[in-house]
Amino acid sequence: MSQLQQADPQVFEIIEKEVHRQNDGLELIASENFVSRPVMEAMGTPLTNKYAEGLPGKRYYGGCQFVDEVEELARERACRLFGCDWVNVQPHSGASANAAVYLAFMRPGDTFLGLDLAHGGHLTHGSPVNFSGLLYKAEYYGVEKDGPLAGRIDMDKVRTRALQVRPRMISIGASAYARDFDYKAFREIADEVGAYLWMDMAHTAGLIAAGVLSDPMPHCHVVSTTTHKTLRGPRAGMILIGKDYDNPFGKVAAKSGRVKKMSELLDSAVFPGYQGGPLMHVIASKAVAFGEALEPSFHDYARQVVDNAKAMAAALLANGYDLVSGGTDNHLMLIDLRSKGLTGKQAEQALGRAEITVNKNMVPFDTQSPFVTSGIRIGTPAMTTRGFTEEEFGQVVELMDRVLVDPGNEKVAATVKDEVRALCDRFPLYDFAVA
Repeated sequence: MSQLQQADPQVFEIIEKEVHRQNDGLELIASENFVSRPVMEAMGTPLTNKYAEGLPGKRYYGGCQFVDEVEELARERACRLFGCDWVNVQPHSGASANAAVYLAFMRPGDTFLGLDLAHGGHLTHGSPVNFSGLLYKAEYYGVEKDGPLAGRIDMDKVRTRALQVRPRMISIGASAYARDFDYKAFREIADEVGAYLWMDMAHTAGLIAAGVLSDPMPHCHVVSTTTHKTLRGPRAGMILIGKDYDNPFGKVAAKSGRVKKMSELLDSAVFPGYQGGPLMHVIASKAVAFGEALEPSFHDYARQVVDNAKAMAAALLANGYDLVSGGTDNHLMLIDLRSKGLTGKQAEQALGRAEITVNKNMVPFDTQSPFVTSGIRIGTPAMTTRGFTEEEFGQVVELMDRVLVDPGNEKVAATVKDEVRALCDRFPLYDFAVA
């Protein structure tokens, strides 16, 4: 980065500070990860200069022969990774991928049924401040408050709710749900009410690709995802179909009159429906990440992510913390701090002073506002990437607990911060980034 340092030292200094923050602290935000150096390098290439509206072989600009190659490579690798017929790798983010799904399957004002944001759902699954809640009629299912399914989705109640509201589409997927999903049961409900079934696997895509969580592809009409988080690629999105099929809306090709495939409608929903030129440097970076995820070592990584989460959950429970649903099947935990007399905001700030990064998060049936919350969400993907195993995550819980027992104690925070840095020094990350 010597040229950036000389040309714009202010920007370089900010980047340098962020690199040191990532190097020196514990990154426990469940939706974050650390990309490899090859993934990062692919993003910083002259591919960023190329406009490439359209699809490979069908562009609206000349000079796309080489970006066609890299997009085809990304598509082929993604299909191989997830065992699917079709993928569109152009969405700029998970939110834009989801917008294209709505555009292809829904009409403004149509009803869909999704997991309540307050119970761990996604912002783009019907929040009233989001386009999904503004353009479509959002109905919700949630998790149980008490009983043997406390903190979990009761599929009988999902069925009852679906029969009540008769949605055009049912969405699965969550940002703060620690359990796996019963895709077969969801599909049976969708079929019963005549709805399309959509899985947003943004959080769990890497775990699904590696086979350590259930596979939505055989059951869902469409699947969307981000490409970062557990998939460990650049910040972006994509849309997938397990097995392509004739679109059920009767849409035909203008010249031939043949029934279009659902993949064609989704391609059109991405461009020109929802976004313009794809980010070819990011698509190249996706191709690199997908290639990494196809290696046997990625399965080992994903398995370790889940093993680390289970170990961390057990340690938290042993220290008297309440976990929503009582544990985890995936990469994250949602901690209800009310029994500790803390809010999520207090915990996030106290841990932040010790360079332990988490995010405050609402828990189901929360009594605090979304700006305060009663819980924190933590996850294992990022620090597993750095090489942490169950042993290190046991130390992490011990460090967290020392801070949260006395959250206002600056001396404790400073001591823990020193121990955090010493632990992180054993697992180097990005020293090259500002060298």
